[in-house]
Parts: sequence; structure tokens; C-alpha cells
Amino acid sequence: MKILILRFSSIGDIVLTTPVIRCLKKQLPNAEIHYATKNTFKSILENNPYVDKVHVLSTSTTELINELKLEKFDVVIDLHKNIRTLKIKWALKAKSYSFDKLNIQKWLFVNWKFKTMPDKHIVDRYLETMHTLGIKNDGGGLDYFIPKKDIIDLASLPDVYRSKGYVAIAIGAQHATKRLPETKLKELIKKISLPILLLGGKEDTPMGDILVSHFSASKNILNTCGTYNLNQSASLVEQSNYLYTHDTGLMHIAAALKKRIISIWGNTVPEFGMYPYKTEYVLWQVQDLSCRPCSKIGFNTCPKKHFKCMNEQILPVHEIEDIWS
Repeated sequence: MKILILRFSSIGDIVLTTPVIRCLKKQLPNAEIHYATKNTFKSILENNPYVDKVHVLSTSTTELINELKLEKFDVVIDLHKNIRTLKIKWALKAKSYSFDKLNIQKWLFVNWKFKTMPDKHIVDRYLETMHTLGIKNDGGGLDYFIPKKDIIDLASLPDVYRSKGYVAIAIGAQHATKRLPETKLKELIKKISLPILLLGGKEDTPMGDILVSHFSASKNILNTCGTYNLNQSASLVEQSNYLYTHDTGLMHIAAALKKRIISIWGNTVPEFGMYPYKTEYVLWQVQDLSCRPCSKIGFNTCPKKHFKCMNEQILPVHEIEDIWS
């Protein structure tokens, strides 16, 4: 059976589909698994031993469709379910299975605070999409495979990061309302006793520089934002004691690597079903805010202007260090 999986974005969402890939490959005899995604996210999949071929959307959907038609797929599994994937499924004319994104339930939750979302992780819902194929959850959690060339030698870091260990903090997130503001990041760092490694993309470098400058005389803190690629950042997470993170892709990569996670939530909520999967974690969130969730994704600024979901975070670092030290 030749199978195509569709999921075009983003980092975390693609990592969350990895149990689908593994279960298909291991539970269907001689299955050939292909995956179509955006070129930006190819590195997440190209080292996965359960993926036989990655197809990338580089310029146009039409070009991708022409490439996919040559493969003559038996089955298409749509884990994105949008206009683009509908167009691809129609063009390929193969038997297809589509993930239910529960957009109505999410809309009711965001706009009216009606909690009709199932108490189920999105990974389990992804796997239910393939129930008729006889696919079952193998309980193996998420996958993330770091190529040897991207494994970071800790000898490249100051000695204290090897002798004492370190905690990683993923300071970024796609939307501002998912991120701790500068004052809260400073409060968090001040409470941490171990050496600290800041992780993020190039867009997070200025904030990382601000934090390093603020604590340079009192903390062992390194800003690696924008320095390493995604796989290299994953290597640094894998070698850390644990990770502090917002609702981001790196949180799901850490879960795939079976790391301990402190997951910090702002305008989004774990009830959407995208909390850390099959790993040890702690959720930090401000409970009982009538405005939360205000979006299923996020905003550039707080719609209410008070940003209580992050500004009122308690950040009980000492409790974490007592448990996980």
C-alpha cells in the first residue's frame, strides 16, 4: 500500500503527526509512506526512518500535484484539511481519510467559552482518522530524529554547562500572546539556579540579548537564539536537564525526546488537545480568566490590553527545582 500524508505546517503540528507515520509503517505490511509538507519543514521529516519519501511545496500547489500524481497513491491521509489539501485529494482521486479539526467546537470555546472539545489529545484524534485501516495507537509517543551532523558537542559550551547541567528556555512563540513578556522572562530567569540556555529563532535574538545583558553579572546564561538550526536546537534540548517553553513547536520536540517540560500557557489552553504528549510535564497557566482562550492561535497584542494570562503567571520555579533537581 502506497500512502500519502498531508500536513503543511507548522513545526509542532508536524511533530504531532509522527505517531501516525510510525503506526502506519509498522502496522501495515510493506506500506510505503510519503509525506507532503512545506519546504521549510522538510528537516523535521527527512531523517525519520518511517518516511520513505518527502514531497515539498516550494512554489505552487499545481506543481506539487503534478509530482504527486506520478506516485499513484492508494491512500491519502489528510491531517491538515484545508482548501489546498482538498484540491490535492480531488486531483489524486485516491481513497482518502480526513482529520476532523473540530473548528465549530473551537469557535464555541474561544467565542462563547462553551467547552465542547473532547478530553482527548490531538495525537489520539489523528490516529482515530485511520481507524478503518485497522491502525491502533502503539503508545510510543512522538518521534524526532536528530541527524548525527547536528548533534551539539557540549564541549562547545562553557564548562559549567557540562559540570552542573543546564535548563533550556524556549523564549519565543509565533504569536506575542503566547509569550511571556520581558518582565516575566526576567522574573523566571532570576528564580532559576542552574545555568541557562536561551533557545529560539533569529527573531528572538534581540530579546535573548536583552536577557543576557540584564543577568550577565549574576547568572550563567547563554543566548543561542538564531545561532543553531532546528535540529541543533533539539540536540541542546535533549542534553538539557529540562525545558521551560511556551505553547510552541519546541515543546513538542522536547516531548518527542522524552524530556521533562514546564509548559507555560497564555492565550491558548491545553484543552485544545496540544499539551506535551507521553512525557513528564507541568502546566503553568492562569486559571479562571473569563477572557481565556481568546484565540485558537494567538495575537500580536492582548485584545483586552491587560495580558493577564501572562502578566499574572506565578512561576513557581523553586517547586520545580525541588522535584526535578
